[in-house]
Amino acid sequence: MLEHEWIFGIPYGTRDLMPQEAQEKRRVEAALSDLFRHWGYDEVVTPVIEYLDTLTIGNGRCLEPQMFKLLAKDNRTLALRHEMTTPIARLVASRMKEEALPLKLSYISNVFRSEQAQAGRQCEFNQGGVELVGTNAVAADAEIIALAIEGIKTAGLADFQVCLGQVDFINGMMRQLHFTKSQQERVTHALEHHDLVHLAAIVEETDLPAAAKEGMKKIPILHGREEILQEAYSIALNEQGRRALDNLSEIYRLLQEYGVAEYVCFDLGVIRNLNYYTGMVFEAYAPGMGYPICGGGRYDQLLAGFGNACPATGFALGIERLLLAKERQNSERVLPQKDCYIAYAHDKLPEALQEARKLRDQGKVCEMAFQAQTQQKADEYRKIKGYKELIYIS
Repeated sequence: MLEHEWIFGIPYGTRDLMPQEAQEKRRVEAALSDLFRHWGYDEVVTPVIEYLDTLTIGNGRCLEPQMFKLLAKDNRTLALRHEMTTPIARLVASRMKEEALPLKLSYISNVFRSEQAQAGRQCEFNQGGVELVGTNAVAADAEIIALAIEGIKTAGLADFQVCLGQVDFINGMMRQLHFTKSQQERVTHALEHHDLVHLAAIVEETDLPAAAKEGMKKIPILHGREEILQEAYSIALNEQGRRALDNLSEIYRLLQEYGVAEYVCFDLGVIRNLNYYTGMVFEAYAPGMGYPICGGGRYDQLLAGFGNACPATGFALGIERLLLAKERQNSERVLPQKDCYIAYAHDKLPEALQEARKLRDQGKVCEMAFQAQTQQKADEYRKIKGYKELIYIS
């Protein structure tokens, strides 16, 4: 064992990508970037490091314990970005505040969260997503969901499902039943963690009538197709809850027009773990994955925290999670295209260089030998490296 073996290690929650892994990651990112562009979204890039006060706007510092923090020379606290929506909201409210609305922005970026690492879930990970700012139209939410579905398909994943919910339905239920702020926070936490036992315990602590208690306990199991909305209407007795269900019904109708409704089900227990969501929310799941590969929703109040009140909606796709889901579904990996290896006999280096330049100009992937070698040795190397063709200059 080396005395300083730690020099070969990497920080907890990070990972190296080998050549084929890196190639597949770049392929997926390029495909997503191209898709977003074709839907009219312009790419933006924001700093990896932001002020902590900026990143915690709209979240009530609920995610602060998961952030990687630094101290600047002026003693202000910085942090590595933990998601992309808040930095883009800052950008829109500052440098883009005079731009014509709606703004359609996209990104492919790495983000950081200090959490327990596992397969597909790291402390450093990559996201591709979009933000649609400046409209509260139902059609905007439908576009966001449809684009997320197309993004998953473009990445090469075939088997997945999008679970669609509505924050206002849950909030309406709690308002209807006169939950205290403390009870609302506890119910939200239980729903975020899919903890039916804890939810039932909270509900049983209240003095609600038996029918109201049963209705509240039903929320996490209101999962299915269109018939679920009808069942939800029967327990949504206030205007806020009914409007939320009307919203979901209209979004679903538009998703049918997009031709993607087959991927969508309703799950009225979905509530994202970011406090800024205000309307529809959704998560996409693949079989065998215990966490979403994609998530998003409407956040109409976040930009107000930057002094520029403006409705918005968006989503983020987890790149590593998509790749892991593809691997588990035995999706065929697209291997790097390696066209030809160019080798040469003694004194033939100039001719080999000319041939390499010509082939690269044609778009071929070429590697050239650094010194003269026999044709037999060159062909052995070609096979080891996986090139389709040997070009030997003699």
